[in-house]
Amino acid sequence: VAYDPAFAYEIAYIVESGLARMYGEDPENVYFYITIYNEPYVQPAEPDGLDVEALLRGIYRYRPAPQARSHTAQILASGVAMPEALRAAQLLADEWDVAADVWSVTSWNELNRDGVQIEKQRLRHPDRPAGTPFVTTALKDAVGPVIAVSDWMRAVPEQIRPWVPGTYVTLGTDGFGFSDTRPAARRYYNTDAESVAVAVLEGLARDGLGVG
Repeated sequence: VAYDPAFAYEIAYIVESGLARMYGEDPENVYFYITIYNEPYVQPAEPDGLDVEALLRGIYRYRPAPQARSHTAQILASGVAMPEALRAAQLLADEWDVAADVWSVTSWNELNRDGVQIEKQRLRHPDRPAGTPFVTTALKDAVGPVIAVSDWMRAVPEQIRPWVPGTYVTLGTDGFGFSDTRPAARRYYNTDAESVAVAVLEGLARDGLGVG
């Protein structure tokens, strides 16, 4: 069970869940893999009304856009990519009149596993009502293109493409052998805030909602 948390309070819930699932009254045959980063950034308090179940299942809306704008989009981020996603949302609001909700994806893998399992059950039991992948349910009321960013290769956020409604654009650190400062590396791989903002604008244009 692999997690890529962005914040300390997420780690606390994931560790608690892992201990319960591996060593609780009814232990499961699973082990947990949690990516922890050494990059310093501000750790916020746990949001009011946090949906812990959604956090553990792989995705929850961390910060809704503060106010309505001319256009709307969704930014999905995991782990250490979260600060750049939040900065991108601010850039879009300040410079482009775009309201972007920011979602924390604690586990691309768990979202993929859920979607694959539902597809398997649909294949094996076509006579039964089909389930809905959790990521589809989470994003069903979200408006605008969905842009996903992580410090992993694009193949990681690509895992959930079949179940993301609407336009879906992924950004990641494809390639190897490049070494510089972290901001320079993120610009090189197009995972910094400015690149995320451009991806949102391109997604809006793709949907016929060009920003002037």
